[in-house]
Amino acid sequence: MISALQRPYHGIFPVAPTIFDDNGRLDIEGQRRAIDFMIDAGSDGICILANFSEQFLLRDDERETVMHTVLDHVAGRVPVIVTTSHFSTEICAERSRRAQEAGAAMVMIMPPFYGATLRVSEPGIYEFFRRVSDAISIPIMIQDAPMAGTSMSAAFLARMAQEIANVSYFKIEVAGTAAKLRNLIALGGDAVEGPWDGEEAITLMADLDAGATGAMTGGAYPDGIRRIIDPYVAGNREEAAAAYERWLPLINYENRQCGPIAAKALMKEGGVIKSEVVRHPLQSLHPETRKGLIEIARRLDPLVLRWGG
Repeated sequence: MISALQRPYHGIFPVAPTIFDDNGRLDIEGQRRAIDFMIDAGSDGICILANFSEQFLLRDDERETVMHTVLDHVAGRVPVIVTTSHFSTEICAERSRRAQEAGAAMVMIMPPFYGATLRVSEPGIYEFFRRVSDAISIPIMIQDAPMAGTSMSAAFLARMAQEIANVSYFKIEVAGTAAKLRNLIALGGDAVEGPWDGEEAITLMADLDAGATGAMTGGAYPDGIRRIIDPYVAGNREEAAAAYERWLPLINYENRQCGPIAAKALMKEGGVIKSEVVRHPLQSLHPETRKGLIEIARRLDPLVLRWGG
């Protein structure tokens, strides 16, 4: 694989959880430890302030604290993607400018939406990304996720890649991801610098077959995802498929049973962090659900359960 510090960015870019103490306050030392673990576990890069980072539960000043803490601590070891999504074009552009100034390699942005019903038309989405692109000089990854409730066709995404300077990466995590990735790559050509897989890699093999060059997963076991992607990139599809079959139960348990709490629970279990608290109104895992997560993980012996010593 190409170096994680060279574009185009390829490989495993897991989402870092935001670490809190038992009282729900930012745990800066715990955040640094989580980042160090993720790098040691083989991450090619890291994404922060995403939905799996509980970004919607952070104050603006806390977002700034997390961003600067992580970027300063990483200190160029791997590229860092900063999520800057907001409904307001102006606020999103300003967040993206600040991320670039702080050292972000890329920003990730969902199309603008608010609540269950407030959506933006295709011309409005196009202009939103054009204005954000005009405000920065680093790549933009468009996050095509069900949370936004916004349908964006492969043809529309490809057109934005071809016509908007910094739109060049796409995290696709909607139903039928593989088919959409194939269409996006065919329509966008060289303008699509990074067609990526998401949703904790639950459809990773199909998406790799469709041409995905990156995966944005949960943050707890990049070493496991690497065992799938590395042989695939090296041309050993059978080895990659076998690894996918081994790790899929854990991927599925995270995706369908635990959500963003899985990474924190595994990091706490392995001594990476001291607290797995999520902010209210999110709820902690049911003890039996947590037990099932740890049981499945132990069968695979991921680094997260050993890193803390």
